[in-house]
Amino acid sequence: MGLGGQAADPNSPLGTDGAASRIREARRALGLTQDELARRVGVSRSAIAQWETDRTGQVRANLARVAAVLGVSIGYLVSGESEAGLINVETPDERALLSLYRQIREPGRSELLRNARRMAVVQGLSPIVTD
Repeated sequence: MGLGGQAADPNSPLGTDGAASRIREARRALGLTQDELARRVGVSRSAIAQWETDRTGQVRANLARVAAVLGVSIGYLVSGESEAGLINVETPDERALLSLYRQIREPGRSELLRNARRMAVVQGLSPIVTD
């Protein structure tokens, strides 16, 4: 049995139980429409609809981008494995920020972190330093 008590489907394109529902749930948690997710991943809306209903195996080639946009691991999408050790992202805004950060390339990531640290100082917070 998998997520939500569903039995594994051996005919599933990913060969997994619940990947389609995990994609749909993660998208909804971010407050994204299928159109918005499709645009961010670089595929059609109908591709997203097919992935969310487990009707096509084409998600495999796009899994890393889907995971990055949704702010989850590939392992979570494929098998529902726990994301233990990662910061627990609670709100849609937090997921959106994490998703955007993962999509931005350097030097944009560094600039985003500098700005966030400056904002923390302005608000009297102690900015997290990683180095």
